[in-house]
Amino acid sequence: MTDSAGRQESRRAAHAKKRISRRPSRLGLPAGSTVGPDRVRDQDAGFPALLRRVWQRAAKTPDLRAGLEVLLTLDGHVPADIQLRALNTAEQAALSALCGLTWRDTDTAAESPVAEPGVVPAGADERCVFRGEIGLSAGGRIAVRTPGGRPLDVRDLVGGVRRVPWSRTVLARYRSELKSARERHAAGVADCRAWLAGQGQEGRDALVAQARQAALRTAPFVLYQQDTQYTNFRGRNTLTGKTLWPGHPDCALSALDGLPLDLWSDEDAQLVVCLTLLIASAGFGRIEEANGTQLSVEHVAHTLERVRRTYNTVPVPGAAPVAAPASHSVADLHRLAAALGERRRQVAGSAQLYREIHGALMHKVERVAAPAGAATRARQGAVAERLRARLPLRGDTLADLGDALAAAPGWLARPHGAFGTGLESLVYEAVAATVTAFGADFAMSRGMRSLPALVRALRGESWAEICDWDITHFFCCVVPRPEAAAHFGHSTAALADAAWAMSSRMQYNSWHFVAGNLPPVPEVAARDHFVPPVIPDLAFFSDQHHHGHVNNQVRFSIRSPQPVDVDGRRFAGFMDLRLLRCAGQPFGEQDLLAAHQVSAFIARATSLAAHLAATGTGVEVTAFDSGWHWTSITGRTPADALTGQVRRAS
Repeated sequence: MTDSAGRQESRRAAHAKKRISRRPSRLGLPAGSTVGPDRVRDQDAGFPALLRRVWQRAAKTPDLRAGLEVLLTLDGHVPADIQLRALNTAEQAALSALCGLTWRDTDTAAESPVAEPGVVPAGADERCVFRGEIGLSAGGRIAVRTPGGRPLDVRDLVGGVRRVPWSRTVLARYRSELKSARERHAAGVADCRAWLAGQGQEGRDALVAQARQAALRTAPFVLYQQDTQYTNFRGRNTLTGKTLWPGHPDCALSALDGLPLDLWSDEDAQLVVCLTLLIASAGFGRIEEANGTQLSVEHVAHTLERVRRTYNTVPVPGAAPVAAPASHSVADLHRLAAALGERRRQVAGSAQLYREIHGALMHKVERVAAPAGAATRARQGAVAERLRARLPLRGDTLADLGDALAAAPGWLARPHGAFGTGLESLVYEAVAATVTAFGADFAMSRGMRSLPALVRALRGESWAEICDWDITHFFCCVVPRPEAAAHFGHSTAALADAAWAMSSRMQYNSWHFVAGNLPPVPEVAARDHFVPPVIPDLAFFSDQHHHGHVNNQVRFSIRSPQPVDVDGRRFAGFMDLRLLRCAGQPFGEQDLLAAHQVSAFIARATSLAAHLAATGTGVEVTAFDSGWHWTSITGRTPADALTGQVRRAS
C-alpha cells in the first residue's frame, strides 16, 4: 500500500488511519466513539417528505385540474411533462379524457381532438357512471384508477386517494383515447420485434451487452414499460448497477443473453430497442433524459424530435439542418439518432451544451446555451480581479491569466503563500473567488494529489495500480461562504463538517471517473466506474434522493467538468468546479457559462502542472485534507478541536 505520493505505507499505519474519524470536529478521536450523532436528519427533508407535502397541498385544491397541476409538477419542483410521460397507456387516456392533459406536442398529438378542460360538449351526459381515483405513489408517479381497474392500494401511496366522478361523456372520450393508444402501443411493439429480428442473434447480443454496460456505467435511472419498472437505482433493482453485479440473474438484460427473440417479453424488446436509440443519439448520458418516463418508441421519438429541433437552432457551416424522420418506425428513428449523434459533435464545437437536472425525478434535459452576456462577463471579471490580486499573474480576463500562466508555469511547483505549491494556491484562490462572485454557499474543485505518480503509472501501463488507488489519492478543496453557517445551526464546526463531507464525496467522484479514461483491460473493466462527464449541468432541487445532498442541503448546483492532459493522455472529467446553494434562487444559464470558464482556467493550470510532472518536476498536493478544512473554516487548529472534544467528554 502507498501514500498519496507513492511511498510505501505500513499496513498497521493504514489501519490506524482508518480507525480515526476524519470528520473535522472529531479530529484525533476514534471513529464511532461519540455518544450520539451531532445532527439528526430533519424529518421534513428528502423525497418522502416532499411527496407528503405535495399530496397535502393537492388534496386541498378546489378541483381536479388544480390538484393534478400540483401533482404533475410536484408543487413546482419539476416540469409537468415528465410526470405526464410517466403514465401508462390507460392513465394517459384517463387524464386526457378527464382534463385534456397530454404530453404530446400540438403537431404530434393524436388525430382525435382533445376537449378543453371544463368545456362540456352540447348534449353531453354528465351523470356519474364510474368513480375513479387519483393518488401519488411513493416513487412520485401519479396513480390513476381507470374503468376495469382495481381500487388503488393506499399502502403503495403517499397519502389517501381523491375520488373522481366519470360521466358518460368522459367515459366515451376515454374509450376512444384508449383504443388509439393501445393501437399505437401494439404497433410499436411489433415494430421493435421486427427490427430486432433483423439484427440476428449476434446483433441482438451486442445490443444487449451495450445496454447492460450503459446501466453499469451510468448514474441512477428509473424507466417504465407500462407498470414494469427498470432501474439501476435503490430498492428492487432490475438492471445491473450498484446493487446487481454484472451478469446477475436478476438483471433483466442479463436474462436476455442468447435467448431466442420469441421468448423475449414485449417490455424487454422495447427496452433494448429504446436504449439503443437513445445511446446512438448521444452515448450513455442520453438515457437519463428518459428518467422517470415511459420508455416506448413513441416517447423516444418525442425526445429525439426535441433534440433535433434544439440542434437545428445552432448554425453549422456547410451542414444542412437535420431532417425529420420519414416516419416513427424504429429503422427511421435509428437513422435519426445516428444523425443526431454526428450533429451533436458539430454543435459542441459551435455552442455550449449543458444538461438541466430536475433532482426530484433525476430527470435530465440537454440544452444549448445562449451566448455569454453581461452577467457572465461580470462573474468572470470578479473572479479574475481576485486572482490578479493574489496570484503572480497579469491579464484582464481569465483567458489572459491562463496565457500568462502558460508562459511561466514553473511557479505551480514552488511554494506560494500558505501553500506548498502554486497549484494548490491557484486552486484555492479560484474556488474562494468563485464562492464570492457567484453568491454561492459552497464552491469546490477536485483533482489528483500526485501528478508524478500518475505519470509514472501511465508510462508503465500500470492500469491495475491506478485502479487500486483509493480516494485518499485525490483531493477536493471546498470553500464555504461564512454566511452559509446559518444553514447549519450557525456553527462553524458543523460548516466545516459539511465541507469535509462534500470534499470526501468529491474525492470519491474523482476515483469513480478516473478509470473511465483507461484502456478496457480486465482490471479496468472489473473496477466500478462511470463514464466521465464532459458537459456542465445545472441542478434544481437535488436535495431529494442522494443522502449526502439531503444531509448537507445541496439544493441548487452547477457542475463544470473539464478534461486534463497528462503525459499525452486526455483524461475527461479529471477535475470539475461545483457551486452550491442551500436555499434561495437557483443558478441560471449565464452563471453556468461563467463557472465553465473558471473551471477551464483551473483545468489549464492542472494540465500545465501535469506537463511539469512529466518533465521531472514534482507537483504534489498535500493541502485540502480534513485538518485543512477545519482550520480554514473555523480559524482554529485541529488541536483546539480535540481539546474541546475531550473537555466536553469529561
